[in-house]
Amino acid sequence: MQQQWSNLGRGLALSALALALTACQSMRGPNPEVQVDLPQGYTTLNSASEASIAEQGYKDFFADARLQQVIDLALQNNRDLRVAALNIQRAQSQYQISENNQLPTVGASAGATRQVSRSAYGATAPTTIYNVGLGVTAYELDFWGRVRSLKDAALDSYLATQSARDNVQITLISQTAQAWLNYAYANANLKLAEQTLKAQQESYALNKRRFDVGIDSEVPLRQAQVSVEVAKNDVANFKTQIQQAKNLLDLLVGQTVPDSLLSKERVSKVTNTKVLSAGLPSDLLNQRPDVRMSEYQLSAAGANIGAAKAALFPRISLTGSAGLASSELSDLFQSGSRVWSIGPSLDIPIFDWGTRRANINISEADQNIALANYEKAIQTAFREVNDVLATRQHIDERLNAQRRLVDATNTTYKLSNARFRAGIDSFLTVLDAQRSSYSAEQGLLALEQANLNSQIELYKTLGGGVKVTADQAREQQPSSAERVKN
Repeated sequence: MQQQWSNLGRGLALSALALALTACQSMRGPNPEVQVDLPQGYTTLNSASEASIAEQGYKDFFADARLQQVIDLALQNNRDLRVAALNIQRAQSQYQISENNQLPTVGASAGATRQVSRSAYGATAPTTIYNVGLGVTAYELDFWGRVRSLKDAALDSYLATQSARDNVQITLISQTAQAWLNYAYANANLKLAEQTLKAQQESYALNKRRFDVGIDSEVPLRQAQVSVEVAKNDVANFKTQIQQAKNLLDLLVGQTVPDSLLSKERVSKVTNTKVLSAGLPSDLLNQRPDVRMSEYQLSAAGANIGAAKAALFPRISLTGSAGLASSELSDLFQSGSRVWSIGPSLDIPIFDWGTRRANINISEADQNIALANYEKAIQTAFREVNDVLATRQHIDERLNAQRRLVDATNTTYKLSNARFRAGIDSFLTVLDAQRSSYSAEQGLLALEQANLNSQIELYKTLGGGVKVTADQAREQQPSSAERVKN
C-alpha cells in the first residue's frame, strides 16, 4: 500500500510537468539589429599578424615579480572585487529560483481531524480521520512561455554579472599597476628634486661668498635664495605625493603593501613583451567583458519582452494532491482509502486599463535602451584602443627627443655655471639653465611613466587581465546569439 501511495504521488507530479512541457512556447521576438560598423583595422599602426596581448595572463604580461605579488594581494583583498563576486552569487541564486519556477513544487502533508455529528436524535460518538499525502500547489502551466522567458532573463543577468566582475578585475589590475608605478616615479621625482636642491644650495653658498667679499651685488644672492626655496617646496611636494601614492595603492590592494614590494627608483619596464599587438578588431568584442556584459543585458531585455507579451494571455495554474486517509492511525498505510483532488485555476485578462500593454511598451523601451548601450560599449571599446595606440605610435619619438633635450640642457647648465665662475656671464644665465635642465629632467620622468602607463592601458583596453597565465583555461561563455536556451 505504501508503494502504491508513492507511485500515485509521483504520477501526479510527472503528469503536471508533462502538460506544461508539451504546450510551452516562447513569445520572445527576434533580437534587434545592431547598427555599428566594425572597422577592418585600427586607425593607427598595429601588428595585426600577432596575437593580441589580451590573450596573455597578467603574470605573463607584467615582468616585475614585485608588481605581480602586489596584484595578487589586490585580487585577494580589494573590496570592489569582493562585492562583484558577491553580486555573482546573488545573481546565481536568482537564476536558480527562476529555473525552479519551471518545475512543480511538491509538498507532503499530514493531519488529523476530529469531528462530532449532531442530529435531532442527539450527538453521535466523535470520530477521528487521519490523512497523509503529496500535493502540487499553484503550479503554472507555462503555455505561453512566461516563466521560461523570466528564466532566460535571469540567466542573462547572471552572465552579465559575471562579465561585470571580470571588468572590475581588469580595471583593478591596471589601476594597481599604475599606482605602483606612480609610487616609484614619485620617489624618482623626489630624488631629482633633492639633487636640484643640493645644487641650488651650493650656488647660494657661492653667491653669498661673492657678495660677502664685494664681488657681486645682493641681487644674485637673492636670486639664488629664491631658487633654493623653490627647490625646497618641490621636495616637500614630492614627499606628499609619495605618501598619497602609497595611500592609493593600499586602498586598491585592500591592505598595507609591504615596503619590500615597492620600488623607490624609476622603473625601466613593466612587460617583457616586445610587440604590443592589438590583434584583429573582431577579437575585441570577445575580449572586452564590458561589451559581453552589454550583450547579455540586451538579451535579458528581449526575454523580458517575451514575459510581458505572455501576460496578455490566460494564466493556468494547477493545484492537486493525492494520499491516504483512515479513521485509525495504525491502519493509515495498510487499509486506508485513497483520496485525491485536482483543481486547475484560470486567470483571464479582460480589462486592466492597459496595464499589460504598458508593460510591453516598457519592456520594448528597455530593449532599445540596452541596444543603444550595447552599441555604445562597442564604440567606446574601439575608441579607447585607438586612443592608446595613438599614444603608442609616437611615444618613442617623444622619448628620444626628450632625452636629447635633457642632454642639451645639462650641457648648457654646465657651460653657464663655468662661465659664471669665470666671471664671463651673470648668475641669471645660470638660473635659466638650471631651470631648463630641471624641467627637462622632470619631463623625461613624466614621459617615461606615460610610456609605461600606456602599455598597461593598452593591455586593459584590449581586455587583458582576466586570466592569470596564458596556460590557464578561460571559461568559455557563448554569446547570447549563439546560446540555445533549453
